[in-house]
Amino acid sequence: MKEKKDKKVIGLTGTYCAGKNHVAFILEQRGLPVLDVDKLGHRVIEMEKDRLLARFGQDILGPDGFIDRKRLGAKVFGSGGELAALEGIIHPAVDREILDWIKSRKEKACVINAALLHRSQSFGELYAVIVVDAPLHIRLLRAKKRDHLPWAELLKRFQSQNEFLPQYFTGKTDTYRVENPGFFSFRSRSLRLRLENRIDEILSLKGIERVPKL
Repeated sequence: MKEKKDKKVIGLTGTYCAGKNHVAFILEQRGLPVLDVDKLGHRVIEMEKDRLLARFGQDILGPDGFIDRKRLGAKVFGSGGELAALEGIIHPAVDREILDWIKSRKEKACVINAALLHRSQSFGELYAVIVVDAPLHIRLLRAKKRDHLPWAELLKRFQSQNEFLPQYFTGKTDTYRVENPGFFSFRSRSLRLRLENRIDEILSLKGIERVPKL
């Protein structure tokens, strides 16, 4: 990714329900453009609709004529071969969209917000990585509120991420861990300020100029 010489591309990721999207919002408020790769993936699914239908069948369509991601997920869940087939269609297209987006940016720095950042083609060329984490009980409460899944299913998802954090601290890219403990108590203002100060500290360390949004 030659763009590394011209602009500083920051990777943003986090554990399940750690609150990385809130950190993305803070970075946007500092004037940094942020690409939400999770939302991009939804668009790519429709872009690759014909290939997905050919591979997985017409029954992955919802009543509205769009691909139902839950139905598609059920097709690949628990099957390594089916999951690999899905990733073989989706991941290259997502990578192309990410690189095109980076090339299109005129700013000196930008942010890639991705749950599976380490699997992106651009991962090895990032200028820095911010990994968002939060206490387990906070993440569990967030997950329950957001996804409405049984506790047993949520615990399985959390257990599947046991190796999530270590993989980001073994490379050569400067990686910063950011704690986002949540704002559920009388200390919410101080916790919010601490989080924002941590982000500002990282941007300062990496020589990234802030241009706050009006």
